[in-house]
Amino acid sequence: MIHRPDIAILYGARGARGFADGFAIIILPAYLSAIGFDAVQIGIVAAASLLGSALLTLAVGVIVARCELRRLLLIGALLMGLTGLALPSFQHIAFIVPVVFFGTVNPTAGDIGMLVPVEQAMLARGVLDRERTRTFARYGLVGALATSAGALAAATPDLLVAAGFDRLVAFKSMFYCYAVFGLVSAALYYQLPHDHPREWHSSARLGPSRGIVFKLAALFGLDAFAGGFVVQSLLALWLFERFALSISAASLFFFWSNVLGAFSYPVAVRLAKRIGLVNTMVFTHIPSNVCLILAALVPNLATALGLLLLRSALSQMDVPTRTSYVMAIVTPAERAAAASVTAVPRSLASSVSPALAGALLSTPFSGLPLVVCGCLKIAYDLALLWTFSHIKPPEEATAP
Repeated sequence: MIHRPDIAILYGARGARGFADGFAIIILPAYLSAIGFDAVQIGIVAAASLLGSALLTLAVGVIVARCELRRLLLIGALLMGLTGLALPSFQHIAFIVPVVFFGTVNPTAGDIGMLVPVEQAMLARGVLDRERTRTFARYGLVGALATSAGALAAATPDLLVAAGFDRLVAFKSMFYCYAVFGLVSAALYYQLPHDHPREWHSSARLGPSRGIVFKLAALFGLDAFAGGFVVQSLLALWLFERFALSISAASLFFFWSNVLGAFSYPVAVRLAKRIGLVNTMVFTHIPSNVCLILAALVPNLATALGLLLLRSALSQMDVPTRTSYVMAIVTPAERAAAASVTAVPRSLASSVSPALAGALLSTPFSGLPLVVCGCLKIAYDLALLWTFSHIKPPEEATAP
C-alpha cells in the first residue's frame, strides 16, 4: 500500500515534468521553424515523438512484472534528462526524428508517456474507491498548473533575444532546462520506497476485464487519433501561421488555457458525483469540440482565442474521470495492465494524425485539422455514451 507522503512525491514529480512539458510544447515547433522545418516536417517530428511514446509505454506494460516500479520511474526521468541534452545538438531531421522517437519530449501535455501508467497504477493502489477520482483530479490539477507555469516560461527566448542572445542559443537553453527538470524528477522518484516485482506480477496481465478494457482502448484510440490533429505544438504552429502570433503571446495564451484546464479537474470531481463518470466525460467533451470547430472558422484572433479558451475550460474534465473509470471497472490486480493497455493505443493512434495535420495545415484552409479533430471527438463521445453508460463503477453502483 502506497502512503500519502509517497503520493505527494508522485504529485511533485508530475509537477516538475508538467512545467518542463509546458515550455517544451511551445518551444519545439518554434525551434524547428527557426532551423528551417516546414509544417509537414514538424508534423512528422510530432508523429515520431508520439509513436516513440507509445512503444515505450507498451514496453513498460510488458516488463512491469519483472521490474521494480521505482526503477522504471527513475529510468524514465533520466531519459527525460538525456532528451533535453540531445535535442539541441542536432538540426537535421534525420537526427531529430530518432531523438524525439526515443526521447520524452511530446508535442502535447497530459496523460501521455511511459511514466504515466506506472504513476496511475501506483496512485490507484494507494486510495479507496471514494477517494480515487479526487486523487486523480489532484494529480491532473498539479500537472496542469505546472504546465501553465511552464507555458509562461516559454516566453524566455524572446527575453533572451532582447538581451542580446542569438535566437537559436535561446531556444537551445530551454532544452537544457528541460534536462534539468528530468533530473529533478529523478531525485523525487529516488525517494519512493522499494517494491518487489512479485508484488506486481499479477497486474501485468488482464483477466476478467479483458473485453471491457479492449473496448475502452479502441474508443480511447479514436479520441487520441482525433486529438493528434491539434496537439498543442501544432495548435501553436497554427496560431503562428494563421494569425502571426508571437511566441510571447502564445505562451500567455497557453498559460491561461492550461490554468482553465487545471481548474476544471476539481469541477469534474463534483460533477461526476452528481451525474456519473461517463456522463461527465461525454457532456463536457461535446461542447468543447463544438468550440474547437468554431475556432477554425472565425476570421479574427480574439474570437478564435476566446473559443479555444472556452474549449480548454471544458475539454480536460474527461481526464481524471476517464482514468478513475478505468481503474474502477477492473480488478485491483489488473490495474497496471489496464493503464498500459488503454494508454498504448492512445499514443499509437495520436502518433498517426500529427503528420496528417501538418499536411492539412499547408492547405488553403489551415483550420481543417481543428474541424477534423472536433468531428471525430464528437463521434467518440457518442460511441462512449452508447457503449458504457450502463457499466457503473463501484461508488455509483452502490449509490442510493
